[in-house]
Amino acid sequence: MPSGGGIPQSSMLTDNFQYSLGPPNSGFSLFLAERTKKIHFIRHAEGFHNVETTIKGTNKCLERKEGDPPANEHPLYDARLTEKGINQAKALKEHLAHRPSGGRSFTAFDLVVVSPLTRTLETAQHIFGPARKPGLPAFLCEGAVQPPRILVREECRERWGQYVCDGRRPIREIAPEFPNFDFSELEYDDDLFYTEDEREPLEHTRARAVQFLEWLKKRPEKCIAVVTHSPFLRHLFMQFGADKSAEDKDTLQRLAGNCELRSIVMCSHGVKDAAELKPMTKSGAGSTVSMAPPAPMGVSNAPP
Repeated sequence: MPSGGGIPQSSMLTDNFQYSLGPPNSGFSLFLAERTKKIHFIRHAEGFHNVETTIKGTNKCLERKEGDPPANEHPLYDARLTEKGINQAKALKEHLAHRPSGGRSFTAFDLVVVSPLTRTLETAQHIFGPARKPGLPAFLCEGAVQPPRILVREECRERWGQYVCDGRRPIREIAPEFPNFDFSELEYDDDLFYTEDEREPLEHTRARAVQFLEWLKKRPEKCIAVVTHSPFLRHLFMQFGADKSAEDKDTLQRLAGNCELRSIVMCSHGVKDAAELKPMTKSGAGSTVSMAPPAPMGVSNAPP
């Protein structure tokens, strides 16, 4: 608590997050506040590929058939949002504008991180746009609510391969549609990760999901939004929650709906903060953490 008795900026007020104390097996945890941050995960809003799989009742309609043209010529390649999806994103924007957080009457974000696929970028645009110009300090922004920096990262993209909707267009085509989004940390213009006939191995998806958390942990921001995809979130959260109640575990691990907001508090234990992160590659993620394999999941035919 500051000497003046005021509430620190990092206080987590009215967010339903509580700190409790107790010995290791008591069901309680003790965190150092400066090692915690709030991460608000958001699944993209409804895309045209979601509509197609709902109509057909299967993801098979997203696969190339023998003799078909290349995936990037398919109408659902790097699928866009539907009108319903745009309205879902606008509704979440309105919700956040009136959601109390940190002693304020609205939820503000220090940083927004987004997958480079078009449907996540469009979702972020309608929820958080317009973005702050890269390199512009927040104090030079006009208005009572400062626009967030929107940073595009490859690590939180959809599990790639096989489904045409999960490839991305070249960044030279995407970037002009999203002014002031920061694409500077992407390494490749073309999508070098997507494979037309083979799904990204689950082990790789899980490892890069944990690598992404490690990257978030090293960020200086305390309140971060992440716009991503349901299978990515599923494979991330399935690696956590083994020591939680059945209700909390289900809430954390269940498949996210379109434009669903799921908030967590992440705490660093301080033992791996100095570990250097390696770049994500097609053959392996650069995580420094060895996670136990999650319990087997049931087969899910949910759209990506």
